Amino acid sequence: MAFVLALDQGTTSSRAILFDRAGTVHAVAQREFAQLFPQPGWVEHDPMEIWASQSGVMAEVLAKAAIAPTDVAAIGITNQRETTVLWERATGRPVANAIVWQDRRTAPLCDALRAAGHETTFARKTGLVLDAYFSGTKLRWLLDHVAQARSRAERGELAFGTVDSWLIWNLSGGTTHVTDPSNASRTLLFDIHRGEWDDELLALLDVPRAVLPAVVASSGVCAHATLGGTAVPIAGIAGDQQAALFGQACLEPGLAKNTYGTGCFLLLNTGRTAVTSKNHLLSTVAWRRDGTTDYALEGSVFIAGAVVQWLRDGLKIIRSAAEVEALAASVPDNGGVYLVPAFAGLGAPHWDAYARGAILGLTRGATGAHLARAALEAIAFQSAEVLRAMEADAGLKLTELRVDGGATTNNLLMQFQADLLGVPVVRPKVAETTALGAAYLAGLAVGYWRDSRDVAANWQVGRRFEPAMSRDRGAALTAGWDKAVLRSKAWAS
Repeated sequence: MAFVLALDQGTTSSRAILFDRAGTVHAVAQREFAQLFPQPGWVEHDPMEIWASQSGVMAEVLAKAAIAPTDVAAIGITNQRETTVLWERATGRPVANAIVWQDRRTAPLCDALRAAGHETTFARKTGLVLDAYFSGTKLRWLLDHVAQARSRAERGELAFGTVDSWLIWNLSGGTTHVTDPSNASRTLLFDIHRGEWDDELLALLDVPRAVLPAVVASSGVCAHATLGGTAVPIAGIAGDQQAALFGQACLEPGLAKNTYGTGCFLLLNTGRTAVTSKNHLLSTVAWRRDGTTDYALEGSVFIAGAVVQWLRDGLKIIRSAAEVEALAASVPDNGGVYLVPAFAGLGAPHWDAYARGAILGLTRGATGAHLARAALEAIAFQSAEVLRAMEADAGLKLTELRVDGGATTNNLLMQFQADLLGVPVVRPKVAETTALGAAYLAGLAVGYWRDSRDVAANWQVGRRFEPAMSRDRGAALTAGWDKAVLRSKAWAS
């Protein structure tokens, strides 16, 4: 069996990637799917389109590689995390569109829970802040607003899951309803210290236990998928950011990575300790394997690469995302222009669900190039904010930042990130670290890789970006960014 198949179900596309024992990519298939915006602040996906796109690329990658299903040792799944799906157990049909992690419709519910004094309970048990980002309030909304959903859920007729659960249900022909702790820890319903669904949290969000998936290890055979008549073990599950942490070989406490995708997600491995943040970061499960749980500190930036999509699709100042670097590089600096991409509110460390996007510092001399540069710089500014908070919480100074995700191919962005942080930014040789992490978790479970030393040995530097900007210049730019963020806060009602 020559390969491990990783299914990487992201916010804007579904991908399938085959990896060999060296952790190198053998073949890739990818399909985008529709983003639905039924109301301002609402973001939805069609779960059936998610499944169709994911099953389609799974078949496509095997055909592209010209291999048989018997050549696949195991399947690993990684997914956009807090996105919430509710479906009928009897038919497998969703009862509504999936509510995407970026969706803000449950912000008032979070406000009400906070006002009722429950914020500390959620933080203590889940490591999360009360925010519309997470799955629990989205599930509550579906139960309250979809006809007969609550009564049907209480009778055990409906199944809730994040996207990993939805994929495994379909891959297993509707026989397996599971999730792993990395995804469960993003729901506001899971006690990360006990590693179980929590009755008090379920009561506070009015969610019946009958709707929940079983929680299984992140690395271990949990089900089988039938590929061309062959039963292939599904042996790895992890939310996309935890999978990227594993794929970057950040397996020891103190190692950190930042993923530049639709959003930016900076995770620091804290080992067997769930660190309580004093700077509005999240404590989350990294993974559970070999009977033990590892944790991470996380800072979430909601809009990163998505701001480049907005330049392309909304403003139409570029024709493809790849054009943004050349346009931004055509001016020497941002010309005093700052773009705060708070299209879905602000994540860590602000957690302002009512912030909205803003462009500040415009003059008659500002051009599309300045806006493109400001958009890229915004990604780096947001990540630097999170990293400063993370260093304060963990009581350490990072010596380097490992990076991955589609936007890391942008050298201008990576250099600016190193300049702002004052530490090297390291891009690995294999950029597909999210999918690779899922592959590693699956492959380790079936003996394709022996142990974590094999994982660490596979990781190789592709390019290091050394800081080159003066600290005074970096501080001045950051001060401008801080002013801009302040202007964007509490805009929506």
